[in-house]
Amino acid sequence: MVTMPTGPSLPFATAPFAGTTARLIDQSVPSRPTVALPSPDAPNIVLILLDDVGFGTCETFGGPVPTPALDRVAANGVRFNQFHTTALCSPTRAAMLTGRNHHAVHMGNIPEGASAFPGYDCIIPKEAATFVEILRQYGYSTGAFGKWHVTPAHEQSLSGPFDRWPTGLGFERFYGILSAEASQYEPPMFDQTTPVMPYEGRDDYHMSEDIATKAIDWMRLQRASNPHRPFFTYLATGAMHCPHHVWPSYIERFKGQFDDGWDALRERVYRRQLEMGVIPPGTTLTPRPAEVPSWDEYPDKYKPVASRLMEVFAGFMAHTDEQVGRLLDSLDAMGVTDDTMFIYITGDNGASAEGTVNGAWSAPSFQNGLPEDPEWLLSHMDDFGTARCENHYNLAWAWALDAPFQWMKQVASHFGGTRNAMAVQWPKRIVEKGALRSNFHHVTDIFPTVLEAAGIEAPQYVNGLAQMPIDGVSMLPTMTSASASEAHNTQYFEMFGNRAIYHDGWIASCFHGRVPWKRFDTVPFDGPQEKWELYDIRNDFSQGNDLSQVHPEKLQELQQLFDEEARRNNVYPLKEPIQGFGPTFAVPDSLGGLSKMTYTTVNIRMPERSVVNLKNCSFRITAEIDVPESGCEGVIVAQGGNMAGWSLYVGGDGRPRYHYNWFGHEHSVAVACEKLSPGRRTVVIDHAYDGGFGAGGDSVMSIDARPVGHVRIERSVPVIFSISGETFDVGLDSGAAVGDYPHIYRFTGQIHGVTLERLSEPSAAVRELIADAEFRASLAVQ
Repeated sequence: MVTMPTGPSLPFATAPFAGTTARLIDQSVPSRPTVALPSPDAPNIVLILLDDVGFGTCETFGGPVPTPALDRVAANGVRFNQFHTTALCSPTRAAMLTGRNHHAVHMGNIPEGASAFPGYDCIIPKEAATFVEILRQYGYSTGAFGKWHVTPAHEQSLSGPFDRWPTGLGFERFYGILSAEASQYEPPMFDQTTPVMPYEGRDDYHMSEDIATKAIDWMRLQRASNPHRPFFTYLATGAMHCPHHVWPSYIERFKGQFDDGWDALRERVYRRQLEMGVIPPGTTLTPRPAEVPSWDEYPDKYKPVASRLMEVFAGFMAHTDEQVGRLLDSLDAMGVTDDTMFIYITGDNGASAEGTVNGAWSAPSFQNGLPEDPEWLLSHMDDFGTARCENHYNLAWAWALDAPFQWMKQVASHFGGTRNAMAVQWPKRIVEKGALRSNFHHVTDIFPTVLEAAGIEAPQYVNGLAQMPIDGVSMLPTMTSASASEAHNTQYFEMFGNRAIYHDGWIASCFHGRVPWKRFDTVPFDGPQEKWELYDIRNDFSQGNDLSQVHPEKLQELQQLFDEEARRNNVYPLKEPIQGFGPTFAVPDSLGGLSKMTYTTVNIRMPERSVVNLKNCSFRITAEIDVPESGCEGVIVAQGGNMAGWSLYVGGDGRPRYHYNWFGHEHSVAVACEKLSPGRRTVVIDHAYDGGFGAGGDSVMSIDARPVGHVRIERSVPVIFSISGETFDVGLDSGAAVGDYPHIYRFTGQIHGVTLERLSEPSAAVRELIADAEFRASLAVQ
């Protein structure tokens, strides 16, 4: 027996025919098909989400970076100074799109860190439909442009499944990246589900500019093609996540502005926030944690490096806001500004301290838990902001830009990790221009806000599936009335063991003790470093006055409430980033544990997790190719990019090369002692690993079973080549070049297949060759 759903449901795709049919047309009565359309008063909606921007970054909220587009939205609408995120990117995006808490929709981490527990497998359940899917089925045109980062790692290959790509979660149009971060100059872009390389052959390409242009073009197309359908546009920039890439002219605007350091910057931001009224009078500027170095104690030698890294970040922020301004201009030009709700959220978490104490030139270095020598940064300052590096500023700048709060990104216990500046305009409905709202809100509130604005009641069933309860509340009353009462009364926070619970003006907070820039550190849960604090944020905006000793009963009450919310939302087990890995905790794997696979030229833009893993082991790479009579050159196979990876390619001289790139710092290259002759050839790389974690080894190259090259690799990348979307490609290198060869560098011969194979140990013959000094000397290339 089939029971029909009760309560609100989505509209039928095809309405019943209202006319009559007979055998002949003159005896029949036609009836125009009904097309689902929302209410005539439903607005267009534009949602902007920036990445890794602290509360005190933008000038609109007291920060050092002029943000005229954010100023414009704030002046034409309202600002929010108590809007919260989850403290990490993918969890915030999942919570925002579904209206449910991030662990409840299985996104307790980023997909790259998923593990086999309900709150952490990063597989959004279909019982948590996005508000975008609901808008689409009610007649909205829907488009997403930029960063996505909520597709499970095992579903990111070009063979799908695609139901958790943007096009499977409600977006009719997608143009952007799936990954956590990307080079702004060579990003791994997708058009719908097809990889594209819009930067090919260009030296003027920038991802932020590209996605803004595509969003504007799509809105114009939609207006001209379907003027009676409102649109929903989601622009999620890769900025301000590292790498901090921007044109030199933007960097130079800020030259010298940060030479007095992060402590002075934080003080300036705080004073300006008070003057502007974006924080209440009497707000405490919380002190610098002991783990964050002061500017005075930071070595003078490296202060120019730190200042320059911050100048680059500021230029990047100014450039990003400029792109948002282009969208505002386009709405004005189309004459739809009054009928458009424009939501500008300046970050998915607080400012990022992942760049370590000294900053970073190569992002994969700190992502592998290996901070760089500041001497390297000092000698490579000219690279900052360019495609030659993936730079990130010093951790203390993040603390400064999160003024007046404690901590930063990842630290969900304190507002430095979760409080993000936001402004909203909707001229037709928001009449109190330039107002400030201090109601407590959370990113889950975007879902019900958008639906209420569109005149849609959240359906109990979507695509035949009963839906999970919605955790968010509508912000529309707060947007339109200064007297709106508090509606979001309870909210838990948790990220990597940092946890808190807000309830009716109070918040209990527990910093777990692992600092964000020490990725693979671990400290015990409930250990001596953990301490629960209590704050009355109605009178303590910045969590500056711990009342745990004054009101122990209130703290105990909130701790119990956190436990209840944690159990309800799949928060347990509490875990750190390093915990929950290995076979016992494994999430689905597209390879299914295979240690050998053959790839062909259809295999491009393959995520690292979907390819045979050649790290921390001996391995063999076998390439079967045809060499034309005229010779050949180009990349046979490559993985990673210019900051870490490996490549097997043929140079312009006709000789194959195997290039291993250790964080852009060390380049180890085996060059064949002879050219490839025409015909069918087998090129093999046999790597004998020393053993251990991130250790070195020897690689031997052979052509048709004849040894022709050797290289000693002193150390290897232990965990990941890239989370910036530098991928695995056969027949080209689609991103930033691993080695010293032209961009993309397509192979001009024919590739029959490339086989990757993990080995328990190399062959005895390879070991013998490596041990033979005479053999190694014979392969020396002059």
